[in-house]
Amino acid sequence: MMPMYDRGVTAFSPEGRILQVEYALVMVNNSPTALGLAPEEGVILGGIERKQDALQDRSFSHKIFKIDEHVGSVVAGFSSDARVLVDLARNEAQVNRLVYDEPVDIEYLVRRLSEVVQSYTQHAGARPFGLSLIVGGVDLVGPNLYQLDPSGIYSKYFASASGVGRSIVMDKMKERYDKTMTLADAKKLAVEALKAANKEEATLDSIRLAEIKVEDKVFRILTEAEISEILKAAS
Repeated sequence: MMPMYDRGVTAFSPEGRILQVEYALVMVNNSPTALGLAPEEGVILGGIERKQDALQDRSFSHKIFKIDEHVGSVVAGFSSDARVLVDLARNEAQVNRLVYDEPVDIEYLVRRLSEVVQSYTQHAGARPFGLSLIVGGVDLVGPNLYQLDPSGIYSKYFASASGVGRSIVMDKMKERYDKTMTLADAKKLAVEALKAANKEEATLDSIRLAEIKVEDKVFRILTEAEISEILKAAS
């Protein structure tokens, strides 16, 4: 009888599961790794981005997205689904600036995204978003890091990960993360975690990193040269 329950997103199975949401989570777990850290000095976002072709321009990224000056996100899953949520988040951020003349609160932003994601788990004719979105930024509260899953559930973290090797990354984070660590140490830990979870796939061509410092609250994607230096330090 199980197949009849996985054909629609509106039906619970006899065990109380929404199978389409669970399938989306399986897809996320098989996607390239994404992670985030939020020490006191700011936020680090990172991940593995697989090149689709040898001639692909490295400067173009579908792994890390800038949402506003003070907030960005990294995705594990369908980047095409992510663009829908990122566009919504960018719109919310700009509306907040126009209405209140201040940067949007990170928790409010993630809550708005979670409402959209959750709505796709309760209406027939739609499928859940096939992604896990890690959103990080610096607002009036300080550094904030949230993870949003296909179910529409979101949680706040000091450090989190999704995608391939999540358990390996989380084990390394639990072992090494310190709230008082510098951003330089956080970037090194992020690279070491990506290398531990992805082994030979974690190369200069595939690693992506971004930072938001508390001192200036500006989202910035790290250059290839900067990542190369971190790789040398982490080796």
